[in-house]
Amino acid sequence: MSTRSRAAAAVLSLLLAGPLLLAGCGEGDTSEAASSSSASADASEAIATTTPAAQDSAEDGTDDAPDFPADTEPDAAEASADAAVTVSDIRIGTHDGFDRVVLEVGGTGTPGWDVRYVDAASSQGSGEPVAVTGAAVLQVTLTGAGYPYATGVEEYAGPPLTGTGTSAVTEVVHDATFEGTSVTFVGTAARNPFRVYALENPTRVVVEVAHAG
Repeated sequence: MSTRSRAAAAVLSLLLAGPLLLAGCGEGDTSEAASSSSASADASEAIATTTPAAQDSAEDGTDDAPDFPADTEPDAAEASADAAVTVSDIRIGTHDGFDRVVLEVGGTGTPGWDVRYVDAASSQGSGEPVAVTGAAVLQVTLTGAGYPYATGVEEYAGPPLTGTGTSAVTEVVHDATFEGTSVTFVGTAARNPFRVYALENPTRVVVEVAHAG
């Protein structure tokens, strides 16, 4: 084959290969774009499936709530003799001067409580550490608690909760029910004064932590 023929053949090969190369590049770009779109969709889905904190309602508080104490000593109350309750829902919210944590329960009777600041959070039964965000930890122990199979009430099994706009309460982590008690940990920004009271219809134990003065 002559030199001119070889040159012509080379040019023809390049002309024929050009569209194929362009098509290959287009496919690569499309694949990369699809991969990027898929990653963005996965990230959006992960954000969308994050469970937000359930906000408390006007009915979750009362004007008859006790005054905030001047100290941070433990607060306790006795359960009714027929108490057998399970924590079914937890809600949090912020209010003028305090943040509120509501533990709604189902079952029979009225629970008691023992609420106090502890040096560290640990799980009932196992004693394993429980991670709670905050400078201090308020342990909320409900007494008169029963296991779900005994009360017929499904126990709260949601993720740790953080409130919208709360400043005294940093995180709420429900631990478990064990031998007649149910424990929830409330992370706080500091060992601020708190108050505890009960409401009915439905039965709720309300814990309110005062904002820093």
